[in-house]
Amino acid sequence: MGTGIHHITLITRKVQANVDFYVGFLGLRLVKQTGGYEDATQLHLFYGDGAANPGTLITFLVWEDGAPGRVGHGQPSEISLAIDPASIGFWLTRALSHHVDISGPSEEMGEPTLRLKDPDGVIVKLVGVTGFPAPADWDGSTVPQEHAIRRIRGATIMTEVPELTESFVTRHFGYRPEKSTEFIRRLVSDSGDIIDVRDAKGFWSSAPGTGTIDHIAFRARDTEQVEAVHAELAKGNSSITNVHDRKYFYSLYVREPGGTLFELATDAPGMAVDEAPSELGTHLFVPPERADKIDELRTMLPQFSWPGEERVIYRELPFVHRFYTPENPDGTTIVLLHGSGGNETSLLPFAAKAAPNATLLALRGRATEEGTPRWFRRFSANRFDQADVRSEAEALAAFVEGAVEAYRLDPQELVFLGHSNGANMLAATMLLHPHVIRRAALLRAAMVLEWPPAADLSDAEVLMVTGDVDVFSGYGPELASLLRDAGAEVDARTISSGHAFEDADIGIVREWLAAKGI
Repeated sequence: MGTGIHHITLITRKVQANVDFYVGFLGLRLVKQTGGYEDATQLHLFYGDGAANPGTLITFLVWEDGAPGRVGHGQPSEISLAIDPASIGFWLTRALSHHVDISGPSEEMGEPTLRLKDPDGVIVKLVGVTGFPAPADWDGSTVPQEHAIRRIRGATIMTEVPELTESFVTRHFGYRPEKSTEFIRRLVSDSGDIIDVRDAKGFWSSAPGTGTIDHIAFRARDTEQVEAVHAELAKGNSSITNVHDRKYFYSLYVREPGGTLFELATDAPGMAVDEAPSELGTHLFVPPERADKIDELRTMLPQFSWPGEERVIYRELPFVHRFYTPENPDGTTIVLLHGSGGNETSLLPFAAKAAPNATLLALRGRATEEGTPRWFRRFSANRFDQADVRSEAEALAAFVEGAVEAYRLDPQELVFLGHSNGANMLAATMLLHPHVIRRAALLRAAMVLEWPPAADLSDAEVLMVTGDVDVFSGYGPELASLLRDAGAEVDARTISSGHAFEDADIGIVREWLAAKGI
């Protein structure tokens, strides 16, 4: 075999910073945007040379605002990209002009090497090495062809069993030993890329998360070769998974003895199977079984702008948040608060259907229950931590005031939409901090304050939608009465539904917004 690396996949926390670095600074081409095959609500980006050739591909799973991982044994620790040795000076100067921290050049394994970190802290090395042809060019690159990144040079693997890791890579993926130091064994493929096996005995174990490298994919000629390796691995009782048709390649996954995840992927059919070469990376694709949901997925996947284009500059505010900007925004901003077990993406498709031209600002609750976000702690299904409710309501009010200033939002054009736990948070905030939230649509809301204060809500307009078979429906009338007594204009409706929101809710919210001139 010995054809080398096909692609390397990493995990990023912020898609905009990622695109700015890999396209804007490194000059790679974004050649594919997809919803993930394992999770279509997760954006997957592919970068490469102008023709998306295997061996140049660096891909990212986007865990927007996800938890950082930990680099350790059982995982790759750094990647390296090949440049012409004469380009070292160019990249030093470019890093300074782009305000990218860079160190070197230093000599590593006899090669001049620049070290830098991407926005997630992943070590990316630029290695001056001869023998690789110039990459396929593309019109949007700001890096001159002679200085462009030529291909993936390689990756470093951290392992507690270096001998076993080396044997596995050489036996199954066609690499051969080249040189070694006290702690590193260098393996090389026929294509000239390398795997450095680093002895990490005594180092801590890895943990998945943003800022880590998920896996290394090696190249296979065709599906027959993948199946042959599959059969060989099965004989050795390796920890293999099933083979997968990923549309752009056919592949299998396996963990080597030290724990690092490997993939074996075919060159064909390639990234141009569903996009013209001139349009690579400009369309969103999702797995075939989710094709009918592409519009909903498009609202849920994080948006980004190309380098040099106008973009949302996110600010540090009390809650993790996400903007969705429609093609023709009408100036209205709808602030979304998810229900228990949801997250900032949960209400985006609903709101986009109810108000197609509204900008959506979706928040994530800071409390957690069994690992999923909530807006405040609870002691039981209907008994809530009052101190936490009040504390989080104060934080939400501060968020609204901060967002209005930071993002130059018009307070008169703000609408709030919450479901279940998120609707409860909105109602509590209205009572505890009057005049911050003036328009709110509350789906399946209940009263959670045990000692609600007297409040002036004479400037508030509220839509409440209750499900007639919702187990919590009995709590809605109490909240509606309390809001009315505080002076709010309340439009309370009951529909044939349970606790989950449905298509009927969309029509009601759309009608209510239209009546308010939105």
